[in-house]
Amino acid sequence: MFRHKGKGRTFHHNRRLAAILSLTAGIVNIIGVLSIQTLTTNVTGHFAFFAEEIVNDRYLNSLIFLVYILAFLFGAFISNLLIELNSKKNPLIAHSFPMGIEIFILTLIGLYGYSWLSYGWNPHFIAYSLLFAMGMQNALVTTISSSTVRTTHLTGLFTDLGIELSQLFFYRQEDERTKLIKSIRLRMVIIVFFFSGCIIGGFAFGILNMQALLIASVCLIMALIYDNIRYRFYYLKRKLR
Repeated sequence: MFRHKGKGRTFHHNRRLAAILSLTAGIVNIIGVLSIQTLTTNVTGHFAFFAEEIVNDRYLNSLIFLVYILAFLFGAFISNLLIELNSKKNPLIAHSFPMGIEIFILTLIGLYGYSWLSYGWNPHFIAYSLLFAMGMQNALVTTISSSTVRTTHLTGLFTDLGIELSQLFFYRQEDERTKLIKSIRLRMVIIVFFFSGCIIGGFAFGILNMQALLIASVCLIMALIYDNIRYRFYYLKRKLR
């Protein structure tokens, strides 16, 4: 799921990757909205707010949204930097470095975020951290899947889905149609799991408050454990042949 790249990746690898990381992104998205009233998985809306503050001569407020955007950008930058630095030395575990940072951020905010807000901490700090984490995740999944999978926002995904659904009326050759249907199925997996993450995170927030972010952390930890066990299983299987 995380270790295969290029021609070694299959539809099933991308589907598993899309499912677990879209679920995580959905959880983070809804908890960001419910706890600090901020979108924390993409920056599209923040560009609009950034422009609005500038137009209304609220330049200091505009800096908040600029930092939102830069936090996501910096997360993507650090994620790919870590992957590139470790891909030559430890290619099989290069993905674990940005994932480890993301898990740490989500766990830290899940455990202490509510207390920080209660003590009067600025909620923007939490927004910056979550946007940084989601920038890392988006860059990670984009790099691993060669831009086939994106999990933190759905605008481009719905655009691609609309295009591909229309192409069903024109693609007649079996191999083209099979490839198209697989792509549609992959996008549907992302949409369903992102929405499921929002629902799960919303209900969990009502019970656990910001500790519901720990569910996202557990999902990522389980994904790493599953990927490691699966790799070791197939490694031993090939070795015993």
